Order: sequence, then C-alpha cells, then structure tokens
Amino acid sequence: MKKNIPTKNKISPEKHIKIEPFRKGTLVTPPHKHKQYFEIIFLSRGSGHHWIDGHCYDIKPPVFFFLNREQVHNWDLDNEPEGYVIIFKNTFLQHSRDESLKQLLPLIWHANCLYLEEAGDLESLFALLVTYSQNPSVYEYHSIDGLLKALIALLLEKGRHAFLHTGIQTQLYARYVDLLLTHPNIQRKVGVLARQLGSTPQNLNAACRKASGQSASEVLNKHIIGEARRLLLYTDNHINEIAYQLSFMDPSYFIKFFKHHEQVTPEEFRKVHFQNHHQ
Repeated sequence: MKKNIPTKNKISPEKHIKIEPFRKGTLVTPPHKHKQYFEIIFLSRGSGHHWIDGHCYDIKPPVFFFLNREQVHNWDLDNEPEGYVIIFKNTFLQHSRDESLKQLLPLIWHANCLYLEEAGDLESLFALLVTYSQNPSVYEYHSIDGLLKALIALLLEKGRHAFLHTGIQTQLYARYVDLLLTHPNIQRKVGVLARQLGSTPQNLNAACRKASGQSASEVLNKHIIGEARRLLLYTDNHINEIAYQLSFMDPSYFIKFFKHHEQVTPEEFRKVHFQNHHQ
C-alpha cells in the first residue's frame, strides 16, 4: 500500500541553487516529488516521455520542463538524453539582490512544458551557468543572477504562447503561493490565510488578480485540487483519508468539491487515469 508519495532531495542543505548537466544512466524512474525545491530542465537531445502530475509530455527536443514544489513526476526515456538541470530553493530568491529576477522567475511556473524550434542561445547560457557555478568566486552569485535572469527573460519571450498569465508579480502574491506550497494540507479559508500573511482578504484578492488573473479563492482551490489529484494518482489512500489529509472534515463535501472542479468524482478520476497510465 502506497500511503505517501516518495520524496527525493538532490541538493545539499547548505546550497540554495544547483546547476549541472542532466544526469545520465537512468532511463525510467518511479513517480516522486522533490523536497521543497524548484527545477528547470532543458533537454537538447533524447526521446521518450515525461509524466508531470499525471500528464504525459512527449520529449521532443529542444524542450523545457518546469517543476514546481510538490509536483510529482517520473521519466520514461527511450535513450540517453542530453541537457541541463537547475535546482533552486525558495531561499535562493530570498537571498537574491536582483529584484527584477524575483519578479520574472515565478512567471515560468504557469507552464509545465515548453517546446521550442531552436534553443542555441539558451543552451549557451546554460553552459555559462554551469561554468560559473562550478568555479566559485567573489562575484559568483552576481554572475549567476545575471545569467539566470537572461535565461528566464529569453524563455518568457520565446514562450509567450505558453506563459498565459504573465501578470505583475507582487510580494503578497508570492508569499501566498509560498504558504500554499510549503503547507499542502493548509487551512481552506482565505480570511485565515490573509491574516497569517498580515493582510486582508481584499488586499490578497487584489494581489492575486494582479499577478494571475484569479481571485485568492481560485488560487487556493487550484492548489487544493492539484494536491488532491496527486494523492489520488500516486497513493492508495482511501477517498475519506485523502479528504481528511486536505482538511475536509466531511468526506462527502470533498467529493462534491472535487466533482465541481473536475467534473468527475475522485474515484472516477483515479480509475480513468489508472487505465490511461497502464494502456
């Protein structure tokens, strides 16, 4: 019985960011999530499939994948890929002195996958990022901040069609999303969450609409549905148990809530996705 989703940690406690070539040697991995860090993956070669939160993406290089905290993914590769990986914790942004980087970076999480026609300029930036990260110097973090900002800006420019909600990032919205991601089974009331952030529901709503085009409640509901989908897909927990994990005191209300957003019951969702994944 799978009660919990396996968690991997590929960055040491003292590091805030890690940049390296894509690791080779493993073609197939079991579903897993990461220990509270973000991941940007670029593949310049390879084929197969990449599953993210139950969605299957074909690997057609050049391709980028963006993994947010708590998302579950696994690889099903046909051959050895080539590319790069950037792993960074939330503390990386907190320590960065570049305010525009803090504004740009969260915008890429509106997409899980980005296919490009050509990515030579982006690949060159990755190579430079690896070089500077592996050769510590007095100006190492300034160099990494600058190169990473150039990389993100180019991605946003090339992927305008994929990043639909490139609104204005606010500190309050960023803290709200961070709160939701850090505490997956959080209280489901916007008023309570706003107070935790030292704000009001009205100000939180305004910040969310400015950044994402959604209300604070819509952002919260999207987060809850995302976590519910992961628990349904990647654990064997009973529906009632999942409801309690997500702070629903009445499992029947959880079922209604889920069906309202997904148009199917949790049990139906689990059954359909299990069949699709094992065809």
